[in-house]
Amino acid sequence: MIWNEYHECMEREKLASLQGERLRDMVERVYFNVPFYRNKLQEQGIEPGDIRTIDDLKKLPFTTKQDLRDNYPFGLFAVPQDSVVRLHASSGTTGKSTVVGYTHNDIMMWAEVVARSLTMAGITKDDIVQVAYGYGLFTGGLGVHYGAEKVGASVIPISGGNTKKQLQLMEDFGSTAIACTPSYAAFLGEALAEEKIDRSKIKLKAGVFGAEPWTEQMRTEIQNLLGIKAYDIYGLSEVIGPGVSMECSCQSGMHVFEDHFIPEIIDPETGEVLPYGELGELVFTTVTKEALPLIRYRTRDLTRLHAGRCDCGRTLVRMEKCVGRSDDMLIIRGVNVFPSQVESVLLEISETRPHYLLVVDRENNLDTLEVQVEIEEQFFSDEVKELEGLRKRIGSNLTSMLGLHATVRLVEPGTIERSMGKAQRVVDKRKLK
Repeated sequence: MIWNEYHECMEREKLASLQGERLRDMVERVYFNVPFYRNKLQEQGIEPGDIRTIDDLKKLPFTTKQDLRDNYPFGLFAVPQDSVVRLHASSGTTGKSTVVGYTHNDIMMWAEVVARSLTMAGITKDDIVQVAYGYGLFTGGLGVHYGAEKVGASVIPISGGNTKKQLQLMEDFGSTAIACTPSYAAFLGEALAEEKIDRSKIKLKAGVFGAEPWTEQMRTEIQNLLGIKAYDIYGLSEVIGPGVSMECSCQSGMHVFEDHFIPEIIDPETGEVLPYGELGELVFTTVTKEALPLIRYRTRDLTRLHAGRCDCGRTLVRMEKCVGRSDDMLIIRGVNVFPSQVESVLLEISETRPHYLLVVDRENNLDTLEVQVEIEEQFFSDEVKELEGLRKRIGSNLTSMLGLHATVRLVEPGTIERSMGKAQRVVDKRKLK
């Protein structure tokens, strides 16, 4: 097991002191090695000596994804190119990719935080971890891979897709843990049933799922389908990749590894720092990264932070599941809508499957929302009255949750396109007009 008890259970005062030391060092490094940051700090009249404690963090400017794109590909690197041993890039849907680099020490630190994460899920050197995240420029596959190897577990680097092969290796190799997106985990669970594989032959006990928002209802669905305990892992390429935070066995929030990544919650409109417990945009400062240190990086993920010692003994702050993203948030007729809200409604209804699609359009200058949802085979009957009753029930529940009317369209199982990576939950046709 990899458990850094010293840092994960550190008293808050000592942790703040450590963060302050690391923050001072990081600000000095970027000031003298990254022209972008030096110019930004000088514009605000800040010199490295002005940053003394963690309380000075709020004096520093924010960094955005656009800043990384504007400095594409290597303009924000703080080390010479010959010190960079790995390059990854985000799979952004618009504009240039955001490129991230890693030194050898960065790779070792990344492996450690992922190893700590897997340890929280009970994974040890005796486990066989099936990594079904994508490999390549995406950080998910290699990130979990190196962490699992550091724990000492056996790794199956199968990557995403090829579902029949996934199930075959799961059975033949005796995989005890799986790491992938939650939507793909649900898909694997469905495929397991459709292939009529005897669940007693599957040794899975834990799943480590991330890369997209998911709800408690989705967790229950996955656990029932695969017969495992499902854990939430959080990360993003710009900060490190998977392993920024992770649930422990208490599952009362994801512990942020604050000795490496300092979290803040801000008002996404004003930039004001919000207190623990309030919903806002998650911001990270990376105080130990060498190749691509980031100051107050705006993730656009919306969540809350909670302080206080966890029942597991860790003192690290915990972040709730992200409810969505400030830049992916749908505004429909003045109402803020997140796909996770729709998912939570649908998964409370036994007749539905965990596959849905939100189609947003504009008719006669009025926004419309259609929710397409798959229903279980046995409920897709010829009884129009029954289906209409189900459709109305879903519509009523959605209206209560969202505060606006949504047209519900029931579709047959397998109708909505499956994704081996992040699930495509929204089609916004307004942008095409």
